[in-house]
Parts: sequence; structure tokens; C-alpha cells
Amino acid sequence: MDEVENEPGPGVDYRFTLANERTFLAWIRTSLGLLAGGVAVHTLVQPFLVTGFRRAIAVSCVALAVVLAVGALLRWRRVTRAMHAGRALPETVMVPILAFGIAFISLIAAIAVLVE
Repeated sequence: MDEVENEPGPGVDYRFTLANERTFLAWIRTSLGLLAGGVAVHTLVQPFLVTGFRRAIAVSCVALAVVLAVGALLRWRRVTRAMHAGRALPETVMVPILAFGIAFISLIAAIAVLVE
């Protein structure tokens, strides 16, 4: 990584740099929670009568965790570069991805429970 990403320029307040890092870490914590949830579902949840639901929930959680972790890194880098260049902060797709991902996982879980 180059210097631009590690040290704030003369016009960048350290508080904004640290806020960007805290936001990155919040996304990573969310990703780790989803990863743990996926592993827990796969390991601890009893199989449903209809095969595949448990695996679908676990794989969906893990896949969403990967997407969020990669997205968090990309978002952190884009925001850092925008701050150093004095540009407006970029829009994020992370929030809709998380919302739709959780809704999808919840829908699979609800169907699995209702089929029981």
C-alpha cells in the first residue's frame, strides 16, 4: 500500500481517517458474525426434514460474510482515496447487499421452519 493510504494528507483530519477505520472494522465484525453463524448452523442445527435447507442457510451466511469482508476492504480504500483527493465520499452498495442478504437467509430459514 502506498503512503496515501497510510497517512492522512495535510487536508485530512485524523478523526475522519479513524472513523473510516472504525467503519471498516464494523463491517468486518458483521462479516465475522455471519461466518460464525454459518458455521454454527452447519454444526449445531439438526437437519430439517427436507434436505438442503440447513446447508443453504449455512452457505448463504458464509457467502455473505465473504462478500462483506471484501466489500469492506474496497469501501475503506475508496473512502481513504476520496478523503485524500478532497472528493466527495463514494456511495456504498454494502448496506443494500447486507439487507437483501439477510432477507434472503431469513426467507430460507422461514421456509425451512414452515415446511417442518
